[in-house]
This record gives sequence, structure tokens and C-alpha cells, in this order.
Amino acid sequence: MTARKRRVRRHALLLGALALGVPGWTAAQFAASAPLVEVWKNPTCGCCKDWIAHMQASGFRVEVHETGNAEARTRLGIAERYGSCHTARVDGYAIEGHVPAGDVRRLLKERPRAVGLAVPGMPIGSPGMDGPEYRGRNDPFDVLLLQANGAASVYQRHR
Repeated sequence: MTARKRRVRRHALLLGALALGVPGWTAAQFAASAPLVEVWKNPTCGCCKDWIAHMQASGFRVEVHETGNAEARTRLGIAERYGSCHTARVDGYAIEGHVPAGDVRRLLKERPRAVGLAVPGMPIGSPGMDGPEYRGRNDPFDVLLLQANGAASVYQRHR
């Protein structure tokens, strides 16, 4: 990891600690307690890298696997119709696609009986799909709560 990446990560961890209201914590203390998000993605996907940066800036630790997205989706019980460009797991839940960090935090707080959350496709304006190349465009999208039987319901609307 380069010195710049270490500085960015340390800054993201401190911002995450502030966002979660943990006064006096050092970056190392916060990093040790932050939820781990394990991500499977294509090594050349830029929007996946941007989503990972969003999660890190929001206080999550991230471990990245540069291959195995489709296999992880199947293993975690996510139906293909809910697929996107990356798949993740956090604290027993599956996360598919460009789910905002705030929705993941809510999921971890509420702990519903579910497989996890998904943002099918790649909606512009969602985290990771919000770079300057999209010129501020924000398409509405829904975060879905996925059930083990393949059903889904709207967990959060983003407009």
C-alpha cells in the first residue's frame, strides 16, 4: 500500500469515527472495531473501486477479492435478477451492488431476518456511480431487502 493510500485510509477511518460519534478514538482503535466488508469484484471495474472508497470513507474496513463476483453471489444466496457488478458480505449479510453505506449501517443496527441488501444494476447517482463523469446526474433507485425465498421488498428509496 502506498503512503498516499495509507493517508487516505487513515483519514477515512477518522471521518468514520467522527460520523459514528466516537470521540477520542484513534484511527487504529476505530479500525479494529469497524465492521469488515468483504467484496468480490472485477479487477478493472472503476465503479466498484469507487463504492469501496465510499464504504471506507463511511467507516467500514474493506477486504477486496479481485475475482469471484458471480460465485460469491450464488454462495450468498442472491438471485441473479438482483445482480450488479460487485458482491459483498458484512456481518452475515450479503450486499449486492451500489448500496449506500447508511443503508448498510441501518441493516446492521436493525438486524432483520434477510439474506441482505441489493441495488440491482448500476443506477447513476448511487455510491460508486456518482463520479464527475456523470455530471451530477442522479437517477432514483431502490435498495431492496432480499429474503431467502428469493422475494424482495423495498428497504429504502433514494430519489
